[in-house]
Amino acid sequence: MSLSLLVVDDERPVLDELTFLLRRDERVDEVVTADSGTEALQLLREREYDAVFLDLAMPGLSGLDLAAVLARFRVAPPVVFVTAHAEHAVDAFDLNAVDYLLKPVREERLREAVRRISEGAAAPPADDTIAVELAGVTRLVVRSDVRFVEAQGDYSRLHTAAGSHLVRLPISSLEERWRDAGFLRIHRSLLVALRHVEEIREDDGRVAVLVGGRELQVSRRHTPALREQLRRTRRGEA
Repeated sequence: MSLSLLVVDDERPVLDELTFLLRRDERVDEVVTADSGTEALQLLREREYDAVFLDLAMPGLSGLDLAAVLARFRVAPPVVFVTAHAEHAVDAFDLNAVDYLLKPVREERLREAVRRISEGAAAPPADDTIAVELAGVTRLVVRSDVRFVEAQGDYSRLHTAAGSHLVRLPISSLEERWRDAGFLRIHRSLLVALRHVEEIREDDGRVAVLVGGRELQVSRRHTPALREQLRRTRRGEA
């Protein structure tokens, strides 16, 4: 598939470098540039693009502001954020960004973003992603890889088969965001993916679930809802 991309950045050297690297990708047919959010919005009102590579920190209409406007378009283009500020990753993915690249952008990382766009054009992804920071590098954790979530104050720890990741989101936000994807609160500090529940254990009236080899306690308050949801899941109901 030949992609038509819009690249937006107020720094000309960055804009030129991104344009050069994107044009080297055989999947990219056209790269149009804009040096402000206002100019980009005008271009986007005139025609559609397969994706927008968008700087976050721009004077006037910022990247986050522009992405919020694009989210209200009848056909919203996929957005890839490009920034030097990793701390904005959570806000970026709240706007359903396809990817989040940190400056200076490596060519192989840029190609990965193009792959996400090209695959998404053929089949829009149903899975959610969360940006996590590890050793100064922002990475993506896919919701379907998360087995359970553990509350840690105003933060949450996502547990996957590969390890755990601390994110700057309260567990209540993830509970609401992922409820329709089969995640259920089993304790004030625990949210589990029902598809990863291996078994239920009962001992002296106390209930626990086994998830990824970990035994997690279920509070008495949440036990009835857990039983009902597991029954519905096994019957193939929503």
